[in-house]
Amino acid sequence: MHLHRGNLFLIGLPGAGKSTLGRQLARRLAKSFVDADAELERKLGVTIPTIFEIEGEASFRDREVAVLAEVATRSDIVLATGGGVVIRPANRERLKANGTVVYLHAMPETLRERTRRSRHRPLLNAADPVARLIELYAFRDPLYREVAAIVVESNREEIARFSRDLEATPQDSFRA
Repeated sequence: MHLHRGNLFLIGLPGAGKSTLGRQLARRLAKSFVDADAELERKLGVTIPTIFEIEGEASFRDREVAVLAEVATRSDIVLATGGGVVIRPANRERLKANGTVVYLHAMPETLRERTRRSRHRPLLNAADPVARLIELYAFRDPLYREVAAIVVESNREEIARFSRDLEATPQDSFRA
């Protein structure tokens, strides 16, 4: 597998495992790990739920564009993006142009099980979180697929296979 610019960008809905897998892959591949949401929180000094509460989703998405513009220019990183990064066309283009994009796919019911204890996901703080995940999935799945070079099912077996395949890739192919 060839990683464009040595970068691996992980996309998917909340709970797909982007941050968890990203940390593991960065360690295994000797790359820097960047969590886009954590980077945004660090720059602003507040949590994402606070940004949503004070400024709303549109302002959050503007800030997300700015963070991605800075982070995506780096080389040799594994980036865990926020789940909604694909909403903006500029982000989709930036991801495709600066790295190899991997869509961690999971169905809404699975994602709900993984996220049901989390209070850090403002879009899932809904009366019916499964219905909200189904809605997000319907809208975002085609966008994830549009930008992804690879789609990996977000389950242990597929993630392990993907990780092994990636680790088996000669390191010099990560430099293009």
